[in-house]
Amino acid sequence: MSEDMPDWVSGFSCAVMVTAKDGTILYMNDKSAKTYANSGGRELIGKNIEDCHNGNSKSIIHRLVEAEGTHAYTIEKKGVKKLIYQAPWYEAGELAGLVELSIEIPFEMPHFKRS
Repeated sequence: MSEDMPDWVSGFSCAVMVTAKDGTILYMNDKSAKTYANSGGRELIGKNIEDCHNGNSKSIIHRLVEAEGTHAYTIEKKGVKKLIYQAPWYEAGELAGLVELSIEIPFEMPHFKRS
Protein backbone atom coordinates (compact mmCIF):
# COMPACT_ATOMS: atom_id res chain seq x y z
CA MET A 1 0.00 0.00 0.00
CA SER A 2 2.77 2.51 0.83
CA GLU A 3 3.86 2.50 -2.82
CA ASP A 4 0.35 3.61 -3.73
CA MET A 5 0.28 6.57 -1.37
CA PRO A 6 1.07 9.98 -2.89
CA ASP A 7 4.37 11.49 -1.69
CA TRP A 8 2.61 14.34 0.10
CA VAL A 9 0.88 11.94 2.50
CA SER A 10 4.20 10.72 3.91
CA GLY A 11 5.24 14.21 5.04
CA PHE A 12 1.73 15.46 5.87
CA SER A 13 1.65 17.25 9.25
CA CYS A 14 -1.25 15.11 10.54
CA ALA A 15 -0.94 11.45 11.52
CA VAL A 16 -2.43 9.12 8.89
CA MET A 17 -2.93 5.41 9.58
CA VAL A 18 -4.62 3.02 7.14
CA THR A 19 -5.93 -0.39 8.16
CA ALA A 20 -7.45 -3.29 6.28
CA LYS A 21 -11.00 -4.41 7.04
CA ASP A 22 -9.62 -7.08 9.39
CA GLY A 23 -7.68 -4.45 11.38
CA THR A 24 -4.23 -5.11 9.93
CA ILE A 25 -2.21 -1.88 9.81
CA LEU A 26 -1.26 -1.28 6.18
CA TYR A 27 0.28 2.19 6.25
CA MET A 28 1.54 4.85 8.64
CA ASN A 29 2.85 8.19 7.45
CA ASP A 30 5.86 9.86 9.12
CA LYS A 31 3.75 11.69 11.73
CA SER A 32 1.84 8.52 12.61
CA ALA A 33 5.07 6.53 12.98
CA LYS A 34 6.45 9.27 15.28
CA THR A 35 3.19 9.41 17.28
CA TYR A 36 3.33 5.66 17.90
CA ALA A 37 7.14 5.43 18.27
CA ASN A 38 6.88 4.14 21.86
CA SER A 39 4.67 1.30 20.61
CA GLY A 40 6.98 0.39 17.74
CA GLY A 41 6.33 3.06 15.10
CA ARG A 42 6.39 1.54 11.62
CA GLU A 43 7.05 -1.88 13.16
CA LEU A 44 3.29 -1.85 13.81
CA ILE A 45 2.65 -2.23 10.06
CA GLY A 46 1.37 -5.75 9.51
CA LYS A 47 0.06 -6.03 13.08
CA ASN A 48 -3.57 -5.75 14.11
CA ILE A 49 -4.77 -2.39 15.39
CA GLU A 50 -6.90 -4.18 17.98
CA ASP A 51 -3.71 -5.23 19.80
CA CYS A 52 -3.24 -1.55 20.74
CA HIS A 53 -6.77 -0.88 22.01
CA ASN A 54 -8.98 -1.66 24.98
CA GLY A 55 -12.33 -3.45 24.79
CA ASN A 56 -14.38 -0.29 24.28
CA SER A 57 -12.17 0.90 21.42
CA LYS A 58 -12.28 -2.56 19.83
CA SER A 59 -16.09 -2.53 19.84
CA ILE A 60 -16.08 0.93 18.22
CA ILE A 61 -13.73 -0.33 15.50
CA HIS A 62 -16.00 -3.33 14.87
CA ARG A 63 -19.07 -1.07 14.65
CA LEU A 64 -17.29 1.24 12.20
CA VAL A 65 -16.41 -1.67 9.92
CA GLU A 66 -19.86 -3.26 10.15
CA ALA A 67 -21.74 -0.01 9.54
CA GLU A 68 -19.12 1.51 7.24
CA GLY A 69 -19.45 4.51 9.52
CA THR A 70 -17.32 7.37 10.77
CA HIS A 71 -16.20 8.31 14.25
CA ALA A 72 -14.91 11.72 15.30
CA TYR A 73 -13.84 13.02 18.71
CA THR A 74 -11.21 15.14 20.44
CA ILE A 75 -8.61 14.08 22.98
CA GLU A 76 -5.99 15.77 25.10
CA LYS A 77 -2.72 14.02 25.81
CA LYS A 78 0.55 15.47 27.10
CA GLY A 79 -0.75 19.02 26.71
CA VAL A 80 -1.77 18.55 23.06
CA LYS A 81 -5.36 18.58 21.87
CA LYS A 82 -6.20 16.45 18.84
CA LEU A 83 -9.15 15.76 16.60
CA ILE A 84 -9.37 12.05 15.80
CA TYR A 85 -11.33 11.17 12.66
CA GLN A 86 -11.87 7.57 11.62
CA ALA A 87 -13.62 6.70 8.37
CA PRO A 88 -13.92 3.86 5.87
CA TRP A 89 -11.93 3.64 2.66
CA TYR A 90 -12.95 1.69 -0.41
CA GLU A 91 -11.29 -0.29 -3.17
CA ALA A 92 -13.28 -1.10 -6.31
CA GLY A 93 -16.44 0.01 -4.51
CA GLU A 94 -15.98 -2.44 -1.61
CA LEU A 95 -15.06 -1.57 1.97
CA ALA A 96 -11.31 -2.13 2.28
CA GLY A 97 -10.70 -0.83 5.81
CA LEU A 98 -10.42 2.31 7.90
CA VAL A 99 -8.35 5.48 7.79
CA GLU A 100 -7.53 7.34 10.99
CA LEU A 101 -6.48 10.98 10.91
CA SER A 102 -5.03 12.52 14.06
CA ILE A 103 -4.93 16.30 13.75
CA GLU A 104 -3.41 18.60 16.37
CA ILE A 105 -5.81 21.47 17.02
CA PRO A 106 -5.75 24.57 19.25
CA PHE A 107 -7.51 24.38 22.62
CA GLU A 108 -9.60 27.40 21.67
CA MET A 109 -10.77 27.09 18.10
CA PRO A 110 -13.25 29.30 16.30
CA HIS A 111 -16.42 27.73 14.95
CA PHE A 112 -18.19 29.35 12.01
CA LYS A 113 -21.67 28.75 10.60
CA ARG A 114 -21.76 29.25 6.87
CA SER A 115 -24.80 29.38 4.65
